[in-house]
Amino acid sequence: MRVRFPRTLVGGVTLALALGLTACGGGGGASSTGAAEFHVLVYGDATNKVEKRLVDEFNRTSKVKAVLDTIPGADYQQKLQTIINTPQAPDVFFNWGGGSIRPYVDAGLLLPLDGFTKKDPELAAAFLPSVYNTAVIKGTPYGVPMRGTQPVLLFHNKKVLADAGVRPPRTWAELLDAVRALKAKDVTPIALGGGDKWPTLMWFEYLYDRVAGPGLFAKALDGDRSAWESADSRKALGMIEELVDAGAFGGNFDSVKFTDGGSPALLASGRAGFELMGSWAYATHQEADAEFAGKDLGYTTFPAVEGGKGDPANLVGNTNNFYSVLKKTRHPEAVAEFLKLMYSDRFVKEQLSVGNLPTTTNTEKFLDTAANPAYSRYQYQLVEKAPSFQLSWDQAYPPAAITPIHQAVQQFFNGQTDADGFIKAMQSLPTA
Repeated sequence: MRVRFPRTLVGGVTLALALGLTACGGGGGASSTGAAEFHVLVYGDATNKVEKRLVDEFNRTSKVKAVLDTIPGADYQQKLQTIINTPQAPDVFFNWGGGSIRPYVDAGLLLPLDGFTKKDPELAAAFLPSVYNTAVIKGTPYGVPMRGTQPVLLFHNKKVLADAGVRPPRTWAELLDAVRALKAKDVTPIALGGGDKWPTLMWFEYLYDRVAGPGLFAKALDGDRSAWESADSRKALGMIEELVDAGAFGGNFDSVKFTDGGSPALLASGRAGFELMGSWAYATHQEADAEFAGKDLGYTTFPAVEGGKGDPANLVGNTNNFYSVLKKTRHPEAVAEFLKLMYSDRFVKEQLSVGNLPTTTNTEKFLDTAANPAYSRYQYQLVEKAPSFQLSWDQAYPPAAITPIHQAVQQFFNGQTDADGFIKAMQSLPTA
């Protein structure tokens, strides 16, 4: 699961046009006019307007100027990998924490931020621990949260559920009962954008957590391949198989996508009862059908699994996005000052204004200013109280594992492979 913001092309079609990277941190440190500067590279989308405002605010008082560069969203990861170890590398760059930065840490490219946090403890203490720890690698922090959290929630159509005599399920057994009741009403119980693959992955992430707790995935990520063949792993796979075989997702989920509005339309039109999706789904529905979003769109947490080891308050999803710093930046002191803005009141207000939910400890006092205060408050309290917030598998693993993960998930879901095939595929994933 990558970041799910609208992929608006900004700044140009190609990297050369979009950036002007010849003056970036690794290769210079000064502009053509002689002014000292450092470069901040971000994922290009509509949220860049907030990042631009914060850069402008920083530059009003700093002698060393920040320069904001963007790469169009669809190209971000690939082009970052292309420049990260070249003279054109940025000083500071946007990432997803976890596996997205682990290869750079292992290669010695990133600056450990414990020196920054020693001088300014708020660079760690000002953020919710369940989020901040996503960018802690081998006990050392390598990132500061810089946008908003995106937990995965179980959305539902209130009217469809009411017509079928169904309540939002609190347990796995209740979810199976709801599937049967909705099928009896000729409604697809659960909308799924299987054509995108990553929405299917969410079901694995939550069921593995609820059955085994977060420890199983943590072991697998650390290279313990036996975790995938454990009894808990096989139990989770059996529950997924049970749900698919019950017809919970209909018969054509692999031809439906979230990214083209297909699965949200199923939910909003009443042709489906539920959809498991990241918290950004609310904004998607608000934009497509504000009346539905305001009246009949409901949301809740993923059901508990009876006898499972995972706490029902655990979350999965996109914990946040992060800024990491290249070790060879020539302006670490200025960068440290820039990162302080990420827990400022101004930052929180700006992010809430565009629908993002920051994960700073001061966010709660500004929630009434959000576009939808009740929804933002609900999410914030979930994240604040979560014993574990598991980063999406395709972000926790290194980038090279993304395609194999998506293929394994899709093939198991549509019956092309069995539990042994899925386990073998996950055991073969690169972990570094």
